[in-house]
Order: sequence, then C-alpha cells, then structure tokens
Amino acid sequence: MPVTGIKDTRRKQLIDATLASVAEYGLQHTTINSISRLAGMSSGIISHYFGGKQELIEATVRQLLEELKQSLLSRASTDISPQQRLIRIVEANFTEFQRSRPATKSWLSFWAQAMHDPRLARLQQVNSQRLISNLRYSFRPLLGPEQARIAARQTAALIDGFWLRSALSTEPDRDFREGEQLCKKFIMDLLQQHGVTACH
Repeated sequence: MPVTGIKDTRRKQLIDATLASVAEYGLQHTTINSISRLAGMSSGIISHYFGGKQELIEATVRQLLEELKQSLLSRASTDISPQQRLIRIVEANFTEFQRSRPATKSWLSFWAQAMHDPRLARLQQVNSQRLISNLRYSFRPLLGPEQARIAARQTAALIDGFWLRSALSTEPDRDFREGEQLCKKFIMDLLQQHGVTACH
C-alpha cells in the first residue's frame, strides 16, 4: 500500500478509535492511551499523525461533519424537486450512522465541550449554519427569501431538537424514527399552509 494510503488508513483507524473511546468513557475521560489501545497502535502515533489529543478530537468532529455532508450529497441530486430535497435533508440527519451509539455519544460530548472550547464551538457553528443554509436554499424557490429564512430556522431547530431528545431517550430507535417523521410532516404541513402542492 502506498505511504499516503497507509497514512489515510491509520488516521481513519484513530478517528474510529476516538469515537469508540468517547462512546465508552466520555470526552473528559478519553485519553491518548485509551484511543491508542482501542486502535491497537502505540500512543506516539497519535502525535505523529495529529500532533496531540486536541487535534485528533477536532479531526473526529470534522469526520462527523463530513459524514453528514456526504449523506446529504448522496441523497440530494440536482434533478429532484425542492420538496424532495427538504425531505432528504431531514433523512441525512437521521441516518443509521447518526443514530448509532458512538455517533450520538460523541456528538453529545463534543457539543457539551464546545461551550468551553472555542475551536469546537466554531465547528458547531459551521454545522449549524450548514444545516440552515441547505434548508433555506431548498425553501427559497417555494416560499420566497424571507419566508424561506424563517422556515429554515424553524426546521433546523426541530431537527436538532428531535435528534437531541431521541439521543437522550431510553428508547432511542423508536424516538429517532418518530422524530424524523415529525420533521418531515412539519415541512409538508408548512408548505401546504403556503399553498405549495406536495410533490412526490
């Protein structure tokens, strides 16, 4: 395997191990040793590829953000209607990966830490603005600029809120499914209120 391929593989293994460590121990108790042990690598390799734990944590958050981005891109082709794209945005935020234990525990740990860490807070802001921007882009041809801005913020708040409640639920699988359906229903009801005919 080429050197770049080995590097990418090891970086991915370390990021996966970070997710597993955060899921098991929480962010505060995740250490270089716990990550390297789960990855089956020496602790020095983290410094070699990332520089330190903080940089690896940030890389892991970026990987979660990239998963969200790619999930949407794989669903939202250019030949679908704005209504369909809105539904796909919801689905991208409720994928099996985003509902998984490692992902949910990592998101919760990272965003809690973001209140105290400016660099993680910036990544959280990127995530929030990306969701709102994607929603606004899809609502705009249906509702116009101002109503699209309001609808995007409302929908983003619902997606985030239902995801959070589901992640903290004692029955997350059921609540994630229900939350996804309620977000879709909100969008379709909102469009109907504005006289937009449903497009399947």
